[in-house]
Amino acid sequence: MYAILDIETTGGKYNEEGITEIAIYRFDGHQIVDQFSSLVNPERKIQPFVVNLTGINNEMLRNAPKFYEIAKRIIEITEDCILVAHNAQFDSRILTTEFDRLGYTFEKDTLCTVELAQKLIPDMPSYSLGKLVRALGIPISDRHRAQGDAKATLELFKLLLAKDTQKEIITKSVRKDPKRQLEPKLLEMIEQAPSETGVYYMHKKDGSVIYIGKSKNIKKRLTQHFTSDNRKSKKIQLEVVSVSYELTGSELIALLKESEEIKQNKPIYNRALRRTLYQYQLGSFVDDSGYINLKIEKANRNKEAITTFTNYPQAKSVLFKVTEKYQLCQKLTGLHAAKGSCFSYSIKECLGACIEEESPEAYNEKVREFLNDNSYESKHMLIIDKGRDLDERSVVLIENGQYKGFGFFNLNFQINNPEVLKSIITPMQDNRDAQHIIQGYLRKNKVLKIVPLPKATPI
Repeated sequence: MYAILDIETTGGKYNEEGITEIAIYRFDGHQIVDQFSSLVNPERKIQPFVVNLTGINNEMLRNAPKFYEIAKRIIEITEDCILVAHNAQFDSRILTTEFDRLGYTFEKDTLCTVELAQKLIPDMPSYSLGKLVRALGIPISDRHRAQGDAKATLELFKLLLAKDTQKEIITKSVRKDPKRQLEPKLLEMIEQAPSETGVYYMHKKDGSVIYIGKSKNIKKRLTQHFTSDNRKSKKIQLEVVSVSYELTGSELIALLKESEEIKQNKPIYNRALRRTLYQYQLGSFVDDSGYINLKIEKANRNKEAITTFTNYPQAKSVLFKVTEKYQLCQKLTGLHAAKGSCFSYSIKECLGACIEEESPEAYNEKVREFLNDNSYESKHMLIIDKGRDLDERSVVLIENGQYKGFGFFNLNFQINNPEVLKSIITPMQDNRDAQHIIQGYLRKNKVLKIVPLPKATPI
């Protein structure tokens, strides 16, 4: 399956560009099975030369969705796909950078139609998209607009597929991690691994654990470990003699187990996760006018946080979303530095707290609604999600705002009974990393349900 795409950007410094338009065609090698296109508000200025080239200006993008609003759709339409683009390195880099700003790892194999055309149709006077497709008799409209260029790239790719009768060039052109002849022991470990969600443990000859990881597909993740040529992977490949695993069904529990067990076991090749998982946090303070302000700040274990973030771009993206959802003021959430009104006020999305048109009482009520929805302080709840098989569910227990542990239960049991909970919950350490994992997971993923619990005697 292929995802043929084209991206238009703001231009500017390397890795500081923003997407202004994107178009993607999901192509099964024979026909288009899905498609998506959208203008995108890049939240930054477009370079004048780009405006002249594409015709896309800042005014056109004022009400366009921001990247985080279309990110899920991009993930869905590119699932299990090879990315195909004209100059794929550029499009892939831009897309990866945007997802990095959201704290999400977006990794895809790529095919470049420039490189394929140079191999399959040599001696063309130019391999720029416009000149190449015209020379090949492929119609192109809306040049330098994402949908027009993506459609032309799709037609060019169809032609290249037809010309590659031996299927050798396309196979060799797919940008995958370098594959080497795997040792029999590594192949055996891959074959024995399940294609399910869980935590896996790599052991060396004396049985000690040298690496702990989690994955939604353990077999696929082991394949990546054992075919990678990076320095750490090569060392692991030499030392590992066996892999054990524990299925969790729920990715949330896999994340919590991985974090806890890395801290306990301190495997030699898990250096990164021994440190804290989050670098930024969201705090609050009341200003001189009585308004509750929100503020992104450096992580501080000695200071109370509303929620935590892996990096600053993720924090900023989430706070933009929160500001919009709860109709807060960009000035009072630290997103827009201004002496007067904020940007949201000018487009009627802020009710004027920035210039004291909205009363502190009314504004603070909305902030408290957000705090109640997102802070764990004094919360009692169960997070119910998938189990290890169809008749089972997983449960994470939060009590008095603290993470108590997780467990699994059969659908025939009523787990809101405290005695039943005592028996099924595996106690775990409550720490800021665990709360970061839970809060981050609930922000980005849907669970089966969240069950509020009445305040009661601690379990």
